[in-house]
Amino acid sequence: MSDPLDALEENIATLRRAIRDAATAGDSIRLDELRARLRRAERAWSALVDTDDPSTAPATAERMDPPSSAPVSRGAMLPAREHAHRALMLLQTPAAPKLIVNVHEAFFPGELSASKMSSLRRDEERSYRAAPGARPYYLCPALTYDLLSPARALVTISTWRLEQRIIGPLSPRVDFLTGAIRIAEAIRGSIDSPDTEASPTAWRLLWRFAVNIPGATSTKPAADVGTTDPNQVIDAARAELDVHADTDHATRAESARRARKQLSDVQQLFGASLRDVRHRQAEA
Repeated sequence: MSDPLDALEENIATLRRAIRDAATAGDSIRLDELRARLRRAERAWSALVDTDDPSTAPATAERMDPPSSAPVSRGAMLPAREHAHRALMLLQTPAAPKLIVNVHEAFFPGELSASKMSSLRRDEERSYRAAPGARPYYLCPALTYDLLSPARALVTISTWRLEQRIIGPLSPRVDFLTGAIRIAEAIRGSIDSPDTEASPTAWRLLWRFAVNIPGATSTKPAADVGTTDPNQVIDAARAELDVHADTDHATRAESARRARKQLSDVQQLFGASLRDVRHRQAEA
């Protein structure tokens, strides 16, 4: 397994470059988010150094490793939260636990069950409240666009921008189409590589997405799932995504602006409670 300190140092270097780019572009909102992420990463680095046992803490990366790059022995050693993290990094969208398990099964080694997913979110929030920023990332709920409260059964990653972690009226469809594109691209990448081959589970997952996107597939029988064309899925999903993306992004962006003004750091990750919402409404 790669050294967690090496992964964190690479993450810190990436964040510093991104901060420089955001400062040059004059993007103050992006700059604030990147600086907060850098502080969390640096605290996590310090915590690992202080323990003198980096193997006890998970490593992370801001980018997704290619699904085929991890050997089975490494995948089997990873904790459930890292399995979920890898699946979410492939999708790049909020996802229900069942989908996270299906994506992990299709593309990654190791075992991830729905029962493990059920307790992860609560464990992550407890861990954050006990030692904020000690981990390089946290699994946290998506936030509803109106109340900024936790969305039911949707998991995200704390390092994503707020806009990416908020769910508006059109977001479920937008995220479905985005997930279809990401899965199709992963399968297409395995086709183009002589050293990898997409699993039957991955092809079945792609087909389940494709049959719910107009024009994404011309085959209906379940026995023909392997004939689904990833390029056709990508083209059809992007065509529909063009219809919804701008409106959905505007809703998410406006909600993210409210969240930055109204919510604390922990609430921006794990959502506002019903009591917080009522208190905010009473003050309005």
